Amino acid sequence: MTKKRIFYGFLALFVLYLCYLAYIFILSPKTNLQSIYLIPKDAVFIIESEQPVESWEKVSQSEGWHHLKKNNYFSELTENIQRVDTVFNDNHKLFEFFDNRSLFISIHMISPKDYGIFYVLDLKRIAKLQLLKTYLNTLLDDGYVLSKRSYHEHEILEVHDRESKETIYLAFIKNQLVASYTHTLVEASIDQYNEPVLGRNLNFLEINQKVGHEDLFRMYVQYHYFDDYIKQYSDRPSDWVKRVSENFLFSGFYFDLDENSMLTANGYTNISAVNEYYLEALQKSGTSERSIPEIAPNSTALYISYGFDSFAEFYKNFEMVQQNDPEQFESYQKGIAKVEKFLKIDVKENFVSWIGDEIAVLQIQSHISKGKNDVALVLKTNDAEDAKTNLDFVVEQIRKKTPVKFKAVNYKDYEINFLSIKGFFKMLLGGRFDEFDKPYFTQIDDYVIFSDNPNTLKGIIDKVVEEETLGTSETFRDFEQKFDSESTVFVYSNVPLLYDNMYALADAPTKQRMRKNKDFIICFPQVGLQLSPEDDLFESRLVLNYQDVEEVKKAINVPKDIPKSTPKTQNSAAAQITDAVFNLRPIYPTDLNADSFSKKYANGNIWFEVDIKDGLKHGRYEEFYPDGTRKIRGRFRNDEQAGTWRYYNKEGDQVHKKRF
Repeated sequence: MTKKRIFYGFLALFVLYLCYLAYIFILSPKTNLQSIYLIPKDAVFIIESEQPVESWEKVSQSEGWHHLKKNNYFSELTENIQRVDTVFNDNHKLFEFFDNRSLFISIHMISPKDYGIFYVLDLKRIAKLQLLKTYLNTLLDDGYVLSKRSYHEHEILEVHDRESKETIYLAFIKNQLVASYTHTLVEASIDQYNEPVLGRNLNFLEINQKVGHEDLFRMYVQYHYFDDYIKQYSDRPSDWVKRVSENFLFSGFYFDLDENSMLTANGYTNISAVNEYYLEALQKSGTSERSIPEIAPNSTALYISYGFDSFAEFYKNFEMVQQNDPEQFESYQKGIAKVEKFLKIDVKENFVSWIGDEIAVLQIQSHISKGKNDVALVLKTNDAEDAKTNLDFVVEQIRKKTPVKFKAVNYKDYEINFLSIKGFFKMLLGGRFDEFDKPYFTQIDDYVIFSDNPNTLKGIIDKVVEEETLGTSETFRDFEQKFDSESTVFVYSNVPLLYDNMYALADAPTKQRMRKNKDFIICFPQVGLQLSPEDDLFESRLVLNYQDVEEVKKAINVPKDIPKSTPKTQNSAAAQITDAVFNLRPIYPTDLNADSFSKKYANGNIWFEVDIKDGLKHGRYEEFYPDGTRKIRGRFRNDEQAGTWRYYNKEGDQVHKKRF
C-alpha cells in the first residue's frame, strides 16, 4: 500500500506538472513583449535573426570568418562575438532548443572611444518556466560566480568570469532575455520597458516592415548616432560622416552570404525631412547609367555618383523642394541672382543646360603626398561643345568683372582653367559641394572636372592618357556588375586606398588600432552601396567583397620611392658622386600662373627655388643645404633639364657637373 501511495502521489504530481505545462504553452494568455521594445534608443547598428543558430553556423563556417578568427585582427570588435561562438559550440543542443526565436544584437557607444554590445533573445512561452532561471546555474562551472541585484523592480543576474575578470549582466523581462557585458545597457533596457523609444519610432518601423523577416539575417543602421560611432576612429570631424548622420534616418538590409564569402544586402533607406534638399530632389528625379568611371583614375579611393533622368529635371526638383522652407529658398534665389547680376550670366543657360545625367565626387589617392586626399567633382555633359562654349563665356565674364587674371594652362593637350566664383557649387547644389570653393577645371571628352587643386586635375589627365581608369579596371567592372546598371546614388570604395587616406587623418591611438587591424579591414577590398528611388524611400543594395588578405596585398600598387638627391658627406671623393645627384623630385605648384615656386626647410631657409611657366618648370633652378649654402644649380626648358648642371659641396666647391 505504501508503494502504491508513493507511486500515485508521484503520478499526481507529474499530471499536475503536465497540466501546468499545458497551461503555460497552450492556455495561458499571450502577453509577449516585442524584442525591439527593449533595445536602448541609442543603437547605432541592430542585427536581427529569426534563425540565429542556423545563421550563425553559416557565418562561422565562411572563409571570411575563419580569416578573422585565425588572424586575431579587429579583436575589439570580435571579442564579444568570439564569446558567443564559444558558448554556442559548448552548448549546441541547448541553443538548438532556442532556435526559431528572434535574436537581436545591437551596438551602442558607451564612451567617446568605446562601444558596448547588447543582446535580446525572445524566449516566448518558455520564459514563464521558473526552472529556466535555475537552469542557468548548470551552464556555469567553478570558474564563474553568479550574483543577483534588483534594478527598478527587475532582477539582474551578474555572471562573473574569474579568469577574464569580466561580468555579463542578464535580465528576464516578460518573454525576453536581455544580456550585455555593459551593465548600463541592461539598465537602459529596463528603463524603457514601459516607455519604448526605438520600437515605436515611425521612421524605424517604416524600414522594418519593408525589410521583412526572411534570409540569413537583417541589419539596421540608425544614422543619428553614426557620427558618434565613427569618432572613435578619429578626433577630426568628417563632413562626409556628418552629412550622412544629418540626412539619412534608418537603413534596413536583409543579408545573404555566398560560397566566396561575398556579403550581399538588399533593403531600404529613408531620409530626414530636414536635409540638404538635394537628397529629396534626387529621390524624385529618376536614375541613370554610370559612365564617369571612364575618366575616374584607378587610384580612386571613393567614387560617389548621383544619377537622374536629366540634370535639368533634378534642378527643377531641387528648386521645388526648397520652397518648403521659404526662408531658405529666398536666400538661395538671392545668391543666384547676385552672381547672375554681377557677372551678367544666366545660371540655367550657362550651367544647367549642358550638364547631363550624372555628376560624381571622386576622392583619389594623392600622387603627391601619401595619405592625402585629392578631391574632384565631375559633371557629365549632354553636349561637350555646348559645355565648352558656356564655360568659356563664364570665364571671360569673370575676367572682365573681377581682378582675377588667370591664363589657361595647357597640360598634355588638355586646357586647365580657373572658375573664380567663390562658393558657387555650394550655392548651386547645397552644402554637400562646399569643398569646391574656387576650383580649377578641365574638360576631358564629355566630362568637365573641377578641383581646388590643379595638381588633382593633372593626375586625372595623366591616368586618362595612360588608360589607367576605373573603366579599364577588370576588378572594378566585375564588382560593378553586382549592382543595377542604373542608380540614383552609387558609392564605391577601394578599401585599401581609403584605409591609407583615413590613416593619415587619424590620431595616434587610432593609428595604432588601425595598424593592428589592417589585415581585417583590407580583406574587404571593395565595398559598394546603391540607392534607387521607390515611393518615398530609397531601395538599397550593399555589397562587401571578401578576398584573401595576401591576394589583396599583392594587388595593391605601392608607388616606388624616387631616390633622394642627398650625396655622401663633403669629405667623400668626387669620384663617389654620380649623375644621380641631379635626379630631382617632381614639384607640384598650386598656382599655375605664378612665375616661380619654392619650398623651405623647417628652419625657414630656402630648400629650392625654380622658375615656372604655365605650372611647368622653365628657367633657373637652385637648391640649397639647410644652412643656406648652394647645393645645385641649373636650368629647365619646358619642364626638362637643359644645359650644364652643377653640384656643390657644403664648402661651396663645385664637385660634379652634367650636361643635359
